[in-house]
Amino acid sequence: MRARLIRIGNSRGLRLARPLLEQAGLSDEVDITVAPGVLTIRPVSAPRAGWAEAAATAVADGLLDEPSATRFDDEEWTW
Repeated sequence: MRARLIRIGNSRGLRLARPLLEQAGLSDEVDITVAPGVLTIRPVSAPRAGWAEAAATAVADGLLDEPSATRFDDEEWTW
């Protein structure tokens, strides 16, 4: 697909058709990376996306150890 860069003030812009944006999964914010001769546009991913589900799976699979007493618990801590 070819597109023409349009002038927006002192900058240039690119119009992308709605079906193209929907197919790529792009919304209002994107991450843009630059390499020689290449611009890469990716959807912004939420930090820590999926962590809650992964933690729930880890506990269900028994991947986390039970808490164990330490020297601090035995020698220094007083209830």
